[in-house]
Amino acid sequence: MTHDPRLAPGCILLASAFYADSASGQLHPKYVLVLAHGRRSGDLVWRLLTSRRHGRPEIPACYHGDPYPGFHLGVICPEVGLKKQTWLDLRGLDDGDIAEACAHLASGRLQHIYSLNLAQCREASLCVAAADDTTMEQETSIRDQLASNE
Repeated sequence: MTHDPRLAPGCILLASAFYADSASGQLHPKYVLVLAHGRRSGDLVWRLLTSRRHGRPEIPACYHGDPYPGFHLGVICPEVGLKKQTWLDLRGLDDGDIAEACAHLASGRLQHIYSLNLAQCREASLCVAAADDTTMEQETSIRDQLASNE
């Protein structure tokens, strides 16, 4: 299966209507980082980005403790809206359907915003692979992806 390069590991995407506000029903955007393609499904293994510290440290970058585990990415790219200190949220997230993601890219509902450099993507991926909420299938897909980049 050929994948859109905008959905490659290391790509940061903006999902313009990622979740609905529980009170108003209004749709809100979220940034996600693609980490790998599922080894069986081809679906996207990804995690949310957050600018909310909530006890997440900057050092060490990879933090698996309480109250919220995260990987500190720093200020990623102010030119595209990622101008605050940012963490990759290590809590579990269902894989993204690849066909749906491609359709959302075509419609503009999902946009490629930025791509991490290989070293930073590798560090973030290793941190996610070791996180408590990462499923065995996700971990295997991430580690396979990392091995293919060597």
